[in-house]
Amino acid sequence: MFGSHIALSAQAITLFEQFNGQYDYLAIGNTLNPAENNGSNFCALLESSTAELNLNPDNALVKAYLYWAGSGPGDASVSLNGNTVTADDSYTVTYNSPTFGDMLYFSSYADITEIINTNGNGLYEFSDLDINTVLLTDIGYCANRTNFGGWSIYIIYEDASLPLNQISLFQGLEIINRNVQNLDITLSNINVLDNNNAKIGFLAWEGDNALNFGESLSINNNIISNPPLNFADNAFNGTNTFTNSNVFYNADLDVYNIENNINIGDNSASIRLTTGGLDENGVFQADLIIINNIITVLNSRLPDATISIDSTTVFCGGDNVELDYTVFNLNSTETLPANTPIAFYVGDTLVGQSHTLNPIDIGSSETNSISLTIPEELGPNVTVVASVDDTGAMVGIVDETNEDNNLNAADIELLVIPDVIILPGLIGCNEGFGISTYNLYDALIDSDLSEENISFFQSLEDLETETNAILNIENYVNSEVPQTIYIRRESAPCYAIFQFELLFDNCPPTIPQGFSPNDDNTNDWFNIRGLYDIFIEHRLRIYNRYGTLVFEGNNNKAWYGEINRGVTGVGNIVPVGTYYYILELNDSDYRPMVGWVYVNY
Repeated sequence: MFGSHIALSAQAITLFEQFNGQYDYLAIGNTLNPAENNGSNFCALLESSTAELNLNPDNALVKAYLYWAGSGPGDASVSLNGNTVTADDSYTVTYNSPTFGDMLYFSSYADITEIINTNGNGLYEFSDLDINTVLLTDIGYCANRTNFGGWSIYIIYEDASLPLNQISLFQGLEIINRNVQNLDITLSNINVLDNNNAKIGFLAWEGDNALNFGESLSINNNIISNPPLNFADNAFNGTNTFTNSNVFYNADLDVYNIENNINIGDNSASIRLTTGGLDENGVFQADLIIINNIITVLNSRLPDATISIDSTTVFCGGDNVELDYTVFNLNSTETLPANTPIAFYVGDTLVGQSHTLNPIDIGSSETNSISLTIPEELGPNVTVVASVDDTGAMVGIVDETNEDNNLNAADIELLVIPDVIILPGLIGCNEGFGISTYNLYDALIDSDLSEENISFFQSLEDLETETNAILNIENYVNSEVPQTIYIRRESAPCYAIFQFELLFDNCPPTIPQGFSPNDDNTNDWFNIRGLYDIFIEHRLRIYNRYGTLVFEGNNNKAWYGEINRGVTGVGNIVPVGTYYYILELNDSDYRPMVGWVYVNY
């Protein structure tokens, strides 16, 4: 249970921070005006002023903010009990004076939780706000009676005896005056479950007790008052509800009970301020009132679902994303129910849905994961938005303390595999029947690849899934011609793909210079390697030393030393001696091969 911080939009009064839990607030502060600036001797401001902080022992400090404001362009560095305080942010508004032109007013704020924690209860002195220099150099502020300076500390505290409340702090800087006599402010993102003891507080500057012409403060079209300090026609009159003071000159620190001005089920409230009217002499008069912040305290029992994307995992070449996320119920006053829906978007495209598995207690969380498939047309660079309490149609089903904090986004780059790189093919020697033996590493010779971090695959699918890698890399026998081989090289965060073709050619046959056809099963025939079943149409002729043709063969008939030509000796084995061959491969790439072979027994 803690505060949620919301970015400010310009200087309009908007929701700044919410606190949900057993919380309440109090405020202290003081003016630097020695008297209301409608009297005499009013122009110079005090150098410092003090206020007493008195938190009860059961009140645990949650957050403290210091606000200061005044005439002029501003002073971003002040002192509190001797500590230098630098503004976290500042705002300005302009009043266009008929006599002096544009006149600037400012307010600043700073988180001083650490200072209050250190100093605790006691007297706080505010000083070093430099406004007197502006008042001396620009006479319009005093002449217009709009010279002021002041400060306030807002304390948010926790007390176990309190009901569960939602405190909403709205801030900015807006002005009404004779030129702009009405101001409407909408307080959004509040949740009224019970209007018992509901209250609203205001920090405003420059209101004058004597200028109550047409002045009113209303909520939801009901004028509110807090007599005897704040009457219905004089809300901004230099009062402090917390100290019951009416000498908070040119500043107002007031609280109103609004039980009868809001309804159970409301999630917003309308505030209206007015000023301006005729005095007893018929002359138009108007106060100049600057609203700095508004704070509401309402009973609340609501969860607050928020989500964070903790991590993402992308897969090389795929469109799937593994996403880890956590759903929180932190700034809440009720358990977040199980089955709270979660939707995941890329742009306007719904890419996944999930839900919480268990009830999430106040201050707790639940972590889960989901696999998302990103449509190809959306990639490769996408922003995934996680939306909790979302049915997938950007509609929620759970009432929450804050309906505007359900989103979290993560930028994701899908790992697209680069185009396949084509390597030169490997050419092997035809070993017959369309097969050859290859050393696949030879495909790397003319590339920048090494044998490290690579694998060979017979299909692209096997490569992508890293299955069925080729193991006999250096003695690989092809299965078809041509055959494509794929190489996967690991290269974080992804991998690269190469491919090459296995081809073969009819290499020149290797012809032995002898054999012994003696049936000892060793070198029994004229075994010309790379010939049979490769050069299918070849013709082999054998001649004796007299030039007589003794044998003629082809792909279906090898020479085992027998005679199959001539008129004598057909069927017999040739005698020991040297014989001569003519081998016609009938291949346009080769001429007839001529040589000798020695036959021995």
